[in-house]
Amino acid sequence: MSRPWRVAVVGGGIAGLAAAVRLRDRAPAGTEITVYEQSGALGGKLHTGELAGQPVEFGAESFLMRDPAGGESAAVTLIRRLGLAGKIVHPTVGQAALAVDGGLRPVPGGTLVGVPGDLARVATVAKPAADADRDGGRPLLGPDEDVAVGTLVRARLGDQVVDRLVDPMLGGVYAGRADDLSLVTTMPALARAARVEHTLTGAVRAAQAAAPRAPGAPVFGTLAGGLSTLVEAAATASGATIRLHAAVRELTPTADGWRLTVGPTRDPELVEADAVVLALPARPAARLLAPVTPEVATTIGGLDYASVALVTLALPNPELPALSGFLVPATEGLLIKASTFFTTKWGHLARPDGMALVRASVGRYGDETSLHLADPDLVATVHRELSGVLGVALPAPLASHVQRWGGALPQYAPGHGDRVAAARTALRAAHPTLVLAGAGLDGVGIPVCVRSGETAAEEIIEALGGSGS
Repeated sequence: MSRPWRVAVVGGGIAGLAAAVRLRDRAPAGTEITVYEQSGALGGKLHTGELAGQPVEFGAESFLMRDPAGGESAAVTLIRRLGLAGKIVHPTVGQAALAVDGGLRPVPGGTLVGVPGDLARVATVAKPAADADRDGGRPLLGPDEDVAVGTLVRARLGDQVVDRLVDPMLGGVYAGRADDLSLVTTMPALARAARVEHTLTGAVRAAQAAAPRAPGAPVFGTLAGGLSTLVEAAATASGATIRLHAAVRELTPTADGWRLTVGPTRDPELVEADAVVLALPARPAARLLAPVTPEVATTIGGLDYASVALVTLALPNPELPALSGFLVPATEGLLIKASTFFTTKWGHLARPDGMALVRASVGRYGDETSLHLADPDLVATVHRELSGVLGVALPAPLASHVQRWGGALPQYAPGHGDRVAAARTALRAAHPTLVLAGAGLDGVGIPVCVRSGETAAEEIIEALGGSGS
């Protein structure tokens, strides 16, 4: 190809932006990269706003510092690449609690997403099933087997461990339920260990040993100034042309690559590209794929999503415990499923006037009716439930904000990874210059999305003929 490559990245979330940065770093000089974003802003679920004069995250609030193998996470590596490492800050209060039996109890240590490796450590919160986790003489999972997290943990450790520990942990991350979510996708380290170990507690200990963490090493980080600074820096470093309010409505294969139909039906713009990264949620990606590869579209489009609302309150001098926040089991019957005490958890956000920012997450998969409340009613309900959990009458908010994320969090059923792998294999065979990326395929969390976007970029570079660096 004598002219510069032309690569279209459809989707301006962090996966798409990570793909654009990797293309800029590894593709030949002069490669033309264009990012198409349907909305009016980049970043997707990364969105830093302001409440009562204070920066606050209205989407994801943090990233994991380490990857599952114990190395630096893809998010941290990208942050270093963008020159933002000096802005990384860590929680000053790391202890969270569980709201059970009308009170707050510290989340037990030594668990893996709530699954214990030592049953004695969770006794204050849940009563594990006696003698259920026996060595049956073979690994818990077969070589290619996947199960729902809840199915495995209930059989081995009983209902209370799932309902009071695992389910609220997964609910906080995925807004889903342990009985529906894939072990392989949501807990890959535990799934790997379960293919070798004969007991669940043994698998937890093996997974923890495989990715050791130095004592006191921070688990989470965020950026002073907000995660939108990551979005802005990635967009700048990519050198891409950024097209906002630019919906890609069709993809058509051509002799030399792809034709994108962009913009409104009445006045479409036709754009030529040599390759395309689709960094979209599963359903819009499936709509674009349907005329091109119907089988792949059917697989990708079958993924379900949960909707959530994030309600942030600015409270004057509230009585808050020295906790980063709390999780609420679904069995407690509250609208809130998790709460974060922002100005307690993150020391750089502390206010000398004592004002506190408290955020509550509302909405679980299958219970979207809770989100039908109007914003004022949702704020009032959250305020009342927070007061009840904390056992104090919280002061009236100085200000509040409701951020609704419709269809935001993918729900990975057992076998998700195999279905995605098969779809990608089929797509690669038919159209190697059309690549998929994003949370809908690879899992939630900033590091996972960054890695997904970067991997997609590498596949495009290979398909177009190799790196120019």
